[in-house]
Amino acid sequence: MRMAKALWVSIATMASRVLGLIRDQLFVALIGANRYSDAFVVAFRIPNLLRDLLAEGSLSAAFIPTFADYERNKGIEAAYRLANSLIALILIIVGAIVIIGIALAYPLVAVLAPGFSASQSDLAAHLTRIMMPFLLLVSLSAIVMGMLNAQSRFTAPALAPAFFNVGAIVVGIGLWFYQASPLTTVTGWALGALLGGLLQLSVQLPALWRAGFRVSIKLSRSIFAEPGLRRIGSLMAAALIGLSATQINILVNTIFASHVESANTYLQIAFRLMQLPLGVFGVAIATVAGAGVAQQVAAKDIEGVRRTLGSAMRMVAFLNIPSALGLIVLANPIIALIFEHGRFSAVDTAGTASALVFYALGLYGYSAVKVFAPAFYAMGAARVPVFGSILGMITNVSLNIILFPILSYRGVALGTACAATINFLVLFFAWRRLFGGLATSQWGRQFAQILIAASLMAAAAYGTAQLLSPYMLAGIKGQLIKALVPIVVGGLIYFGVVRVLKIREFSEMLKVLRRRQKTK
Repeated sequence: MRMAKALWVSIATMASRVLGLIRDQLFVALIGANRYSDAFVVAFRIPNLLRDLLAEGSLSAAFIPTFADYERNKGIEAAYRLANSLIALILIIVGAIVIIGIALAYPLVAVLAPGFSASQSDLAAHLTRIMMPFLLLVSLSAIVMGMLNAQSRFTAPALAPAFFNVGAIVVGIGLWFYQASPLTTVTGWALGALLGGLLQLSVQLPALWRAGFRVSIKLSRSIFAEPGLRRIGSLMAAALIGLSATQINILVNTIFASHVESANTYLQIAFRLMQLPLGVFGVAIATVAGAGVAQQVAAKDIEGVRRTLGSAMRMVAFLNIPSALGLIVLANPIIALIFEHGRFSAVDTAGTASALVFYALGLYGYSAVKVFAPAFYAMGAARVPVFGSILGMITNVSLNIILFPILSYRGVALGTACAATINFLVLFFAWRRLFGGLATSQWGRQFAQILIAASLMAAAAYGTAQLLSPYMLAGIKGQLIKALVPIVVGGLIYFGVVRVLKIREFSEMLKVLRRRQKTK
């Protein structure tokens, strides 16, 4: 059942990621990789850092297990009262943060991008002021998403990010027909971010209404007496420490990259591409596993928690190891196919591809952390992911200092990948020590088999790309051939090998697909 849910969430998330790629295509085609695009990337990073830290980070990690516990042990009405109290608190606290962010936009940009010129800093500050309300919209969206996921209603939350992309795409198409300048485009794109945030929240509300939730906000001191809010607050405090390490990583990366023109754009596009498999596979598996873990912890079914995590980690390896190796060997043709249009040149493709190669080294670690970390919070062992995040931050900052003079912005990508891997290793060994492993004796063997299959896949894909290279046609037709043919060849090799090796996740995936085909 969880395999089926994870696959469905993956399909829904895939739609969002595809729309995200279209959004990014429009962005770089209209603007390119230059001072304007860097200014937008930095400006959006300010509310986005806070979103990752507060809304979709610590708030989600603290709220979902608390809501699940309330629903199971106190009833759905009590759980909904808790949610309404939390919404009231978010309106007060996050609303104040938005106002402060608007007032202090220029100093924030100066801290985040010290390498910017004065005019570039002015532009980034202007864009920041436009986009700060985005933080409040996604904070409310995170609460709605948490309620739905905790009740195993995954479709609307999985589709919600797609509507954020729709808002940006609609604005982008308008700018395309208007043939706007880069300066006008980045301003329009900032407004598109607000529209997208509103759509992301709105699309989930019908599902929540059908689940029986009704908004009842009471802005009074009594909301602070709610025991569930105190539990959320304590869990958030621990999560904030750990997640702040991740945000410090991003902050440090941005500071270093601001000294190289176009570097923030290259890193942004490369990380977006890595987030395609991360979002489609890693986040989907983590979402379903996290909801299962929260329910099993509430039921005090620790063996069930271990089984759920073991199954999730096997699926992470099955899907993300080949994805990582595929991105490494085909970085250039994939980026050329997707982004090398309009103002985004072949030079920009090469710059982005070199960053993607290093980012992809951390894909498995990123996905694994998204599965493991919420389980520690649900089990009341929040100090472990906090320690893992802090150690990862120290690794990232140290490697940036060492590698940036050697590898430029590519060292930033490598430091990020190493930090994610270190974080995962801390969580993995801590879980074995505290909770007895993953309730599967074949995890190590399966990991080795997948690594063999993925290596053969990568070799086949790279070899195919090299064989085709002398015969490339110009334009989009040539880009399609050079990117898609190696992907198809590599995919056939991978699934052929895993079938021969009888890896369980492959047969489970086929069963789910067949069941869904029969129900159509």
